[in-house]
Amino acid sequence: MTAFNLSEDPHRRFNPLTREWVLVSAHRTQRPWQGQVETLQPESTVAYDPDCYMCPGNTRANGAKNPHYASTFAFDNDYPAVRRDTPLDAVRDGLFLARGESGVCRVVCFSPRHDLTIARMEPPAIREVVDVWASETTSLGALPFVNYVQIFENRGALMGASNPHPHCQIWATASIPNEPTKEHAGLVEYQHAEGRCLLCDCVAQEEKSGARLIESNDSFIAVVPFWAIWPFEALVLARRHAGSLFNLDARERSGLASIMKRLTTRYDNLFGVPFPYSMGFHQAPTDGATHSEAHLHAHYYPPLLRSATVRKFMVGYEMLGGPQRDLTPEQAAERLRAVAEPSR
Repeated sequence: MTAFNLSEDPHRRFNPLTREWVLVSAHRTQRPWQGQVETLQPESTVAYDPDCYMCPGNTRANGAKNPHYASTFAFDNDYPAVRRDTPLDAVRDGLFLARGESGVCRVVCFSPRHDLTIARMEPPAIREVVDVWASETTSLGALPFVNYVQIFENRGALMGASNPHPHCQIWATASIPNEPTKEHAGLVEYQHAEGRCLLCDCVAQEEKSGARLIESNDSFIAVVPFWAIWPFEALVLARRHAGSLFNLDARERSGLASIMKRLTTRYDNLFGVPFPYSMGFHQAPTDGATHSEAHLHAHYYPPLLRSATVRKFMVGYEMLGGPQRDLTPEQAAERLRAVAEPSR
């Protein structure tokens, strides 16, 4: 019997954050592809679009007019998923339970330029975005009915972005969402068992190995996590044990801006197209409790698989059994490291 090989043999990998498993089947990369091929959507090439409801000076769908902003611009979502005044009542019908959810939905425009992405912005401009994220986390988290602040960006039409103008959303809610709740349990369990932070240990082990490392600087590292589900998934981790964006000092905020630009530039260079992804930060809840287990990190979930026109779908076994990937995380990180080096 030959020795077990993580690069070739089917195996499962454990995600200690969510305490779930992912099936890795690296040998399946050899199969021919006869699935769906995407039609690429043309990227915006204009700095200002008179029909864009996020561009400076334009009128939004609800009649509000944007200021002629010169850097970032944050505003309440015109069509929010949650509202401040929703009663938190519960309704039960036998097995079935519903509960009111209150909150605030915000939009942050990264730049007045309609044609930019994080990869094409300069680090000082991205740093301004980081500062807004920290400020919004602080102000929204201080609201008495908000217990979690979720910042996320859907980049590109493949990820359902309804507007190409560079922007993200912030949903601040009364409840702590499912994914942060699972991670919280994993972080607490590890802290109780080991007396240390799971993600601090992850930073140390990933740097020592280097096999899944994509980018690093004095404040953050970016890796394809050992337990990644999406082909070119990335995890951006703070080196220091900081719980939230507002805990970052000036140097760390600049470090975060730099590593986001370098990671997304590598994404764009991989297949020669603006890379689609969903990105979001996980940070400490704002429920008033002490969360010593919390460690700031960001998840990047890009759907592209083999090229700019072939993406991965979560179907079949993934929906009914559990997540599965063909390209190993080590192979994905090696390919990202091999693309054209982003300028520093």
